[in-house]
Amino acid sequence: MEIAHRASPNHGPRRGAAKPDLVVLHYTAMESAAAALDRLCSAEAQVSAHYLIGVNGLVTRMVPEDLRAWHAGAGRWGGVEDVNSRSVGIELDNDGVSPFPEPQMAVLERLLRAVMGRWGVPPERVIAHSDMAPGRKSDPGGRFDWRRLARRGLSVWPLEGASPAADFATAARRFGYPDLPEEVLLAAFRLRFRPGATGPLDATDRALIADLAARFPVDRAVRHA
Repeated sequence: MEIAHRASPNHGPRRGAAKPDLVVLHYTAMESAAAALDRLCSAEAQVSAHYLIGVNGLVTRMVPEDLRAWHAGAGRWGGVEDVNSRSVGIELDNDGVSPFPEPQMAVLERLLRAVMGRWGVPPERVIAHSDMAPGRKSDPGGRFDWRRLARRGLSVWPLEGASPAADFATAARRFGYPDLPEEVLLAAFRLRFRPGATGPLDATDRALIADLAARFPVDRAVRHA
């Protein structure tokens, strides 16, 4: 896998000598990869990511993995409040409504496998920007194929057949979602795991989140029901 390099000034040391144990996936929602790259490398924008993958599969590294890129903002995952210090950020050139093409997905898989191997990141800690910032962010969106990544051991997908969670929000927080109202968490959960689902919370939502919370609790020291 060839990787181009363009340095972004928007980075710093990982706070508290932290090492990445999360990967956060984004979409650019811009007109082109070139435009996104210009913004991610602009000092005025004060945003960045470690990598950008174009629709043609071209990978550009902007920030070395051992440094803190500015891609995650004020979101959180489980007990991690400074996600930037604990994550590698990957931007995907996508307008937010189009499918992600095969060359882009194939290269993402190769990059993810390498990053996860270098830092020991488990599949359940490859997450969406919308997971860690529900209600504020929607990327990489409902067209992104999370099930494909899960089949390759690069993320997770819920299994059917679990007993429905008694409380959806509690189970969602156990999986890693922030402490937010149920309706906000439901929208973020469906965006990733049930894209296209509408209507009020139902038994399928509660069963799927129960499975994720049971198999992949964000804090494995916390006992779950």
